[in-house]
Amino acid sequence: MSQRQVVVLGSASQVPTRYRNHNGYLLRWDGLGVMFDPGEGTQRQMTIAGVTASSITHICLTHFHGDHCLGLPGVLQRISLDGVSHPVHVHFPGSGEVYFDRLRRASIYLDKADIRPHPHEAPGVIATTAAFTLHTAPLVHSAPAWGYRIEEPDGWSVDAARADAAGVRGPAIGQLKRDGAVTIDGRTVRIEDVATVRRGQKLAFVMDTRPCDAAVALAADADLLICESTFLDSEAAEAHAYGHMTAADAGRLARDAGCRRLLLTHFSQRYGLEAPFAEQAGRYVDDVVVAKDFLVVDLPDRRGGGAA
Repeated sequence: MSQRQVVVLGSASQVPTRYRNHNGYLLRWDGLGVMFDPGEGTQRQMTIAGVTASSITHICLTHFHGDHCLGLPGVLQRISLDGVSHPVHVHFPGSGEVYFDRLRRASIYLDKADIRPHPHEAPGVIATTAAFTLHTAPLVHSAPAWGYRIEEPDGWSVDAARADAAGVRGPAIGQLKRDGAVTIDGRTVRIEDVATVRRGQKLAFVMDTRPCDAAVALAADADLLICESTFLDSEAAEAHAYGHMTAADAGRLARDAGCRRLLLTHFSQRYGLEAPFAEQAGRYVDDVVVAKDFLVVDLPDRRGGGAA
């Protein structure tokens, strides 16, 4: 069964609090698991949330500030300890490769895992799986930081009644999906005759940046945007000076990019209330979720048809 959801393992920014751990997010995408920015304490948060090391297939680091990467050593060691047999691909900015190497070998342990580093230095597609493509683009922060976008290709949903009426049954349906047409009793049946477009789902991860065009491009038409909202409007000048966004900035980004659902996270320790974040972002977009540790957020249901 298809499962597409985000498990929030941590939602604090630079300083964790009694209620918020450092960053950490696990995207469950059918049989794949993409972990974003495992900050300090992520391994323990995984245990509480019921996230297994074996569920992780990809790890994406936006940058090498500690709240986004200090949990990496524990996560990688747990992958070895649990005997995860599949490769785990780690994507990160190439400018920080020296930090990745240090984190990869931060302590002594029996390293049995198949960890495959993928430093990137240019925007665009950096990985392709059977389920999605992974894109990246540089953001604007006090250190080199990159955002990510996961995009599923559009497909087709075959209408069983229309296919049956056209004589397309059994293996012919698979051929129709692969080739776009099939010959039945001398007649050519095109996929558009018996199917409608199933739009691919999209997720964007935009962390630690001031507002910029690259963030809008990453988030374009996303079903779910996971976005930092470190500050409230009252600290907008401070936010932008340090390369961060406010909740209102995140709301405007979601609006301008046409996102369906906005998940706010990466909150400064100075704030104790969640409602102001939802209120300020909610001026610009309707579907706003304020992250809490261990919250599970589903991607919205698929949209209808469109260009294939």
